[in-house]
Amino acid sequence: MSDFFQGLAPVRYEGPDSANPLAFRYYEKDRLVLGKRMEDHLRFAVAYWHSFAWEGGDPFGGRTFARPWFDGGMEAARLKADVCFEMLDLLDAPFFCFHDRDAAPEGHSLAESNRNLREIADIFAEKMEKTGRKLLWGTANLFSNRRYMAGAATNPDPEVFAYAAAQVRAVFDVTHRLGGANYVLWGGREGYETLLNTDLERELDQLGRFLAMVVDYKHRVGFQGTILIEPKPQEPTKHQYDHDVATVYGFLRRYGLEKEVKVNIEVGHAVLAGHSFEHEIALASALGILGSVDANRNDYQSGWDTDQFPNNHPEMTLALYHILKAGGLGSGGFNFDSKLRRQSLDPEDLIAAHVGGMDVCARALLSAAAIVEDGGLDRALAERYAGWDRPDATEMLGMDLGAIADWVERDGIEPEPRSGRQERLENLVNRFV
Repeated sequence: MSDFFQGLAPVRYEGPDSANPLAFRYYEKDRLVLGKRMEDHLRFAVAYWHSFAWEGGDPFGGRTFARPWFDGGMEAARLKADVCFEMLDLLDAPFFCFHDRDAAPEGHSLAESNRNLREIADIFAEKMEKTGRKLLWGTANLFSNRRYMAGAATNPDPEVFAYAAAQVRAVFDVTHRLGGANYVLWGGREGYETLLNTDLERELDQLGRFLAMVVDYKHRVGFQGTILIEPKPQEPTKHQYDHDVATVYGFLRRYGLEKEVKVNIEVGHAVLAGHSFEHEIALASALGILGSVDANRNDYQSGWDTDQFPNNHPEMTLALYHILKAGGLGSGGFNFDSKLRRQSLDPEDLIAAHVGGMDVCARALLSAAAIVEDGGLDRALAERYAGWDRPDATEMLGMDLGAIADWVERDGIEPEPRSGRQERLENLVNRFV
């Protein structure tokens, strides 16, 4: 046990009228929502990197946080694991997730790095057995070390490609051993800064082959979880190959992997791509690749990925509405890929931030469920597309262009526009948020 959260009590549900900043007002894990426990809908996960590895720096200034595990090798890594599980207990959060280099320090060789990771995985396994906490997903950090400055799978140096493959195998094995529900491929530098030194076709083929190898390995070792890609349009590269959900789907189709891989969608990345969060959720659902969620938000006055804790209840409501309509996230969940502001120094700030984020998601779930139960959006959608249920309309989809044109001319079809009623539907949603 550590004393990092000394004096803080486990967070409890106190209801909407509570003014306690360290109490849940909406998150009540055993509450049934549409016949399913709230905890099972949301599947919250604490993220290792932003919660315990981020030092509070920005492009113009370094570390602001004073964490006792920031320096000290494996001893510090063991302390970090203790603090992580203490926070999981305080929040009663069911899952955690990690990058390998945030859980254990990089060694002088890959073999040493892997030994470090396996040692921390032993600690994870013991703590998971004692507490019942689970692993939502693991992933390899293929972006921080200078060897990956030109990408990992897309690197022009074949030795870097090979090193990345070896690193992924090690993290995949640990994720599999710990019963991870998913494995994420986060392409932090899989893109380009300039086309002057980039062979796009070659790099895409390398990335497709790399992903196919991971899928093959999944089946070889019997991993039952889901492989996820996290779309991101830019930052730090000028253009990343996993720009958004649509781009990822096109990539998966090209390499025959659309049935094997799904997406982990982040709010902030959706915004950077010029989309709304609910757009990316709805499109992933429509394409059959909705997997999991990084729950955060961007500052809309900043043009970069600020990774703040979610606090926009209406925005999250629309996303959860589409998740509910899709049947849920399956093996995925809501991982808090969110970080404190660099001036939020206290351990209590870390707990309060997660309490607020969990409450926003829980409140949004209740609102989204109420919209589903009301049925007004469903009825409006059905009415708008009702014409396509007519036999002649269904038959038209099997006709060629000429036959359709002849039909229109023969019957003198003159369509009359109908209102989309957007404002009425916006008002309907606002009844529940």
